[in-house]
Amino acid sequence: MSANQNSAAWLKHIRQDVQSMHAYAIQDSTGMVKLDAMENPFSLPSALQKQLGERLGALALNRYPGDRINVLRAELAKYAHMPEGFDIMLGNGSDELITLISMACDVPGASILAPLPGFVMYAMSAQLQGVTFHGVPLTPNFELDEAAMLSAIATHKPAVVYLAYPNNPTGTLWDADVIERIVVAQGEQGGLVVMDEAYQPFASQTYMDRVAKHGHVLLMRTLSKFGLAGVRLGYMVGPKALIAEIDKVRPPYNISVLNCECALFALEHAAVFAEQAVQIRQEREKLSQALALLPGVQVFPSQANMLLVRMPDATKCFEGMKTKGILVKNVSKMHPLLGNCLRLTVGTPDENARMLTALKESL
Repeated sequence: MSANQNSAAWLKHIRQDVQSMHAYAIQDSTGMVKLDAMENPFSLPSALQKQLGERLGALALNRYPGDRINVLRAELAKYAHMPEGFDIMLGNGSDELITLISMACDVPGASILAPLPGFVMYAMSAQLQGVTFHGVPLTPNFELDEAAMLSAIATHKPAVVYLAYPNNPTGTLWDADVIERIVVAQGEQGGLVVMDEAYQPFASQTYMDRVAKHGHVLLMRTLSKFGLAGVRLGYMVGPKALIAEIDKVRPPYNISVLNCECALFALEHAAVFAEQAVQIRQEREKLSQALALLPGVQVFPSQANMLLVRMPDATKCFEGMKTKGILVKNVSKMHPLLGNCLRLTVGTPDENARMLTALKESL
């Protein structure tokens, strides 16, 4: 039997919906100025790199993760100003936490709801778990459509509503009063709300000071945008009883000793990362102002470490920038509201200058 015949034989055991899906795409960035994935562009100072290397080298890699995980949980709770009566769980990035929420809430007839365009993993994790996903379009200027959201909640009675604060890929920090009315409506019909604050280091507001008002709201963050994208560590806080239930589906030892120690080291030097976030916010404003001066380019307000821009021909501009060694994200096909839009990660001053030049020449 040939290899192809073998493939045809075992393919029947793979779910049809999985076969029809596309894997999460990661662009090849070899030799490029990488501004496509909302990473912190700044590395650790050399002295801290040396300290971290020595610390990681001393770890017992032959042992499973132990109580240091609980030390990290306590330090993250302190760093995030977690309210009393709440608990915290860790994930291998926010992606794993999103998957665990879908698993825990997969009861018969369950559905998940989120505004669109938004983070693709909300829908993907629901689909992989066999949970129905309902997307509610944002307004043309990427604000929440309050009436549509409230109607969808009343109609579908979703198990979970995701609200990204700020949103990806738009960078929008939605109106706090609108969010509160959506949170209340979802609570009244007995569902959960997950506030996704992946981009909190760059935003002017957080939901953490309001989360304790509700017993049905989880707040999720990641250290990826903080500056540890390569470490893969997300965390979620919520009422103790709620966190305890979702934590039951978490795989054992999902956080490695390396992840854990890197995160603890970063928290000990949080001031360094806070200063990097200040620089990124300053660069975001400079870049936004410069882009707004370009003919035919529309820049949308952002509270994240990215800018969404619309232009006459996004694909032509994307390809032109790529030939000049600048890699950004072409989101123009992700959703009808994103027509002719590129998403630009805010980089270092030099990277931003090179990106701006390449964009001008590619328009």
